Amino acid sequence: MENNGDMDLNCHATGDVRLDKAIYQWITWDKVSESTVKALLLDGQVEELRRRLCSRMAFGTAGLRAAMGAGFALINDLTIIQSTQGMYKYLARSFPDFGSRGIVVGYDTRAQEASGCNSERLARLTAAVMLCKDIPVFLFSTYVPTPFVPYAVKRLGAAAGVMVTASHNPKEDNGYKVYWHNGAQISSPNDKEILKCIEESSEPWSESWNESLADNSPLRSDPLREISKKYMEDLSSVCFHRELNTKSPLKFVHSSFHGVGHDYVQQAFRAFGFPPPIPVPEQKDPDPNFSTVSCPNPEEGESVLELSLRLAERENATIVMATDPDADRLAVAEQSDRCRWKVFTGNELAALLGWWMLFNWKETHPDPADRERMYMLATTVSSKILKAFARIEGFHFEETLPGFKWIGKKIHELAKTGNEVIFAFEESIGFLCGSMVPDKDGVSAAVVVAEMASYLYNKNLTLHQQLENIFETYGYHISTTSYVICHDPPTVKRIFTRLRNFEGENTYPRSSGGHSIVDVRDVTTGYDSSQPDKLCVLPMTKSSQMITFTLQNGIVATLRTSGTEPKIKFYTEFCAPPGKRFSYCCTILLMFY
Repeated sequence: MENNGDMDLNCHATGDVRLDKAIYQWITWDKVSESTVKALLLDGQVEELRRRLCSRMAFGTAGLRAAMGAGFALINDLTIIQSTQGMYKYLARSFPDFGSRGIVVGYDTRAQEASGCNSERLARLTAAVMLCKDIPVFLFSTYVPTPFVPYAVKRLGAAAGVMVTASHNPKEDNGYKVYWHNGAQISSPNDKEILKCIEESSEPWSESWNESLADNSPLRSDPLREISKKYMEDLSSVCFHRELNTKSPLKFVHSSFHGVGHDYVQQAFRAFGFPPPIPVPEQKDPDPNFSTVSCPNPEEGESVLELSLRLAERENATIVMATDPDADRLAVAEQSDRCRWKVFTGNELAALLGWWMLFNWKETHPDPADRERMYMLATTVSSKILKAFARIEGFHFEETLPGFKWIGKKIHELAKTGNEVIFAFEESIGFLCGSMVPDKDGVSAAVVVAEMASYLYNKNLTLHQQLENIFETYGYHISTTSYVICHDPPTVKRIFTRLRNFEGENTYPRSSGGHSIVDVRDVTTGYDSSQPDKLCVLPMTKSSQMITFTLQNGIVATLRTSGTEPKIKFYTEFCAPPGKRFSYCCTILLMFY
């Protein structure tokens, strides 16, 4: 069965030529988890082997993301090495000066004891691949928030950046997020070209395994001190009332959700003139098991904010903030009266932050002509509240496909023509305030919310009251979002195929909840019934599912698959014109459901 520790694969072939080739490659190339594959083979678990070895990860809305473990379809030492070798090949082809510009590498605190896989080791292997090809690497010496990587890419003039993180995903997962030279996440066609290069560079180079290069190579430098200092200094670009902040009576509670955010949010508050927020002691330090929460995603609301809310009540704090484990997203709750909390949705928080950024921008740009070059952005499944702002205030609004990589790409396109994006968001609590980072940033968003809350409280207004004022001025935007979990891709495909062939081939539903559907947009196929040529304005994305229905009563409903998790998400929103009461909007939505 074994000979000198090596498996005789001829004795254990599965009969599936493709799978047998993949097993042979894995056992030949991998240096860490080959025993797992051998054990599965000996145990006859062919389907599990096929799941792990016969497919590769693809770039989704947040890069490569999968469970940690053995196999080409999972996150592990070998697949990270392969991905970085492909990255090297593509970057060397794309940038003649790659050898002088280098690459930035950061990581979070994820780790899996069973497989021995952890973010720091994966980051060091990423660095080793580049260093063995004489490419300079700016490798952070400790964990950092995800937005520090795109910030560093721009600040240092690097060709690209890599962040090893799975953000708010379950503890079993990890990921590999790639940033282009402009600081934006990679999007098409770069993502597809990198995948091609990965497939062409799948056999690991011998030096790619030399993790010690991250310690010994003269081409490796640590950007932590410089980037932390400059980032905190640059926060001044979104700090508008520092003197008022220093006198604020408000108390804030912050949870870092067992991730990287604690130290950096504390520093950001100091940079704005605030005392540091009160940390949730059970959650302030990194813990890859996320042991005090059922799900490491603050978007889930009050159920996962329990420790934060109870601490705030004891400390008489008015505002609770939670950054997700890699600190690129932000949840906020406000105490209205004793033991009652308003947890803001991503869309509601975006209405507040968008208003705040616009309010302060107008203070320094009194000339209406300046609005011709000012933009706000949102993903297409997010609230249209910014569109209402733009319509009334006279600036520009554009929407993108879901995922901040598309927002980053649009920011870069607009900047090339002299335009400025002052705020952008996605409904899943991802916010970009100002122009420091062309990606969502929970650290800067947290301290901007603190300043906004302090300003409003000085005017005897709460965040919730100001949200009502915004809706009175720009129209109520009432939205609901949710999801169902589905681990079976064929089932997901059947659901969307059914919607596309609802009453015969190539026909969509004509009504929902007793209301006529007047328009259908199917980004997966590129169809849009509202356009004269029936073609989507947004780019077609064949690799994911997304259909939007517009009803006669004004409700817009979207069904899509997540780019990072096994979820089917759905979004509905009713946008009322200014002057319509909240009760009217709720009645419309209730009729839909």
